[in-house]
Amino acid sequence: MKIHEYQAKELMQARGIAVPMGRPATTVDEAVAAVRPLIEASGNPVVVVKSQIHAGGRGKGRFVEHPDVAGVNVVTAGIDGGVEAAEAAVRSLAEKMLGSTLVTIQTGPEGKTVNRLYIEQGIDIARELYLSVLLDRAISRNIVMASTEGGTEIEVVAAETPEKILREGIDPAFGMLDFQAARIASGLGLEGDAHRNGVKFVKALTRAAVELDTDLVEINPLVVTTEGTVMALDGKMSFEANALYRHPDVQEMRDLSEEDPAETEASEHDLSFIKLDGTIGCMVNGAGLAMATMDIIKYVGGEPANFLDVGGGATADKVAAAFKIITKDPNVKGIFINIFGGIMRCDTIAEGVVSAVKEVGLEVPLVVRLEGTNVDLGKRILDESGLDLVSADDMKDGAQKILELTR
Repeated sequence: MKIHEYQAKELMQARGIAVPMGRPATTVDEAVAAVRPLIEASGNPVVVVKSQIHAGGRGKGRFVEHPDVAGVNVVTAGIDGGVEAAEAAVRSLAEKMLGSTLVTIQTGPEGKTVNRLYIEQGIDIARELYLSVLLDRAISRNIVMASTEGGTEIEVVAAETPEKILREGIDPAFGMLDFQAARIASGLGLEGDAHRNGVKFVKALTRAAVELDTDLVEINPLVVTTEGTVMALDGKMSFEANALYRHPDVQEMRDLSEEDPAETEASEHDLSFIKLDGTIGCMVNGAGLAMATMDIIKYVGGEPANFLDVGGGATADKVAAAFKIITKDPNVKGIFINIFGGIMRCDTIAEGVVSAVKEVGLEVPLVVRLEGTNVDLGKRILDESGLDLVSADDMKDGAQKILELTR
């Protein structure tokens, strides 16, 4: 689960991590009302208007309706009317940004609708750095990644100048040790007060990552101010879904409008579903079999439209819900159901498929491969249903048949 920048900063601030002052806004008037208090409290005549979407690259993004407006804008008071002029500028920006579609390098060409803004105090920046804490599944522990190349996508740094990325593994028994945090701070070129503040920042961020069960905390840029303060100018957090039951306060931050509707619907039925870019919809039981099914589809020349695991204990209703989710995707040109009946019985799958097709109809080819518990009964249910479907003998046979039918 992901959250917005302003929410991530609320969580960081509550844990002693330095962030700029800011106020979220969902209306133009709320955005304007935030300007004066921020300028007066910070003493800085600059405010920043930030789009809040679950995607990076906002500063370089542009709005479809207003291509002259960036996803992040700086407004300076004291020019042609002081604070009043800044409020007028923020009003003009908010009117253009709210409700418009922002396209960034991470949203794809379809972009995302901006429903929230974050009005933030300006900061006197001396340096921009990069810092993140992420779960490295290869070693089953968090690692810290840092770089002097703040403000640049870390993927670009990794590809072009990998030597500029610092890494420190975190032993879960001890946490981030002092010498590791100091090594990160020194590697970033921090000295004096900035070094001491950098060590403090790194240790606090790694503690927050463990406490909140995050799989990613990314600060890009992490800035050093002219006074030597180390501060999160941006903030991105995503959380391990299986640990959210421990964090009801984080669950309340979920913004369903930022999530794929199909994935949201799937979660309501306790289905493991991820939308992909292909044309062949998949319904499978078991994560390993689902991965193998996607592999075999690609092997024969197709592209899977989704990952969908109905689980080992699915009911007919759950299977029907899964089938409906697949058919709602306009990119799906064919469906491959690949079931191995262990705990999940093949007749249950068959009953769910028949129920779903009778309710929503079937406008694309359907190939079904059943094997395992009650397979003969499952096949008989499908054969006697009168559905226009094709049976497959094995995984490769099924993948080849659905690919041929979609073509």
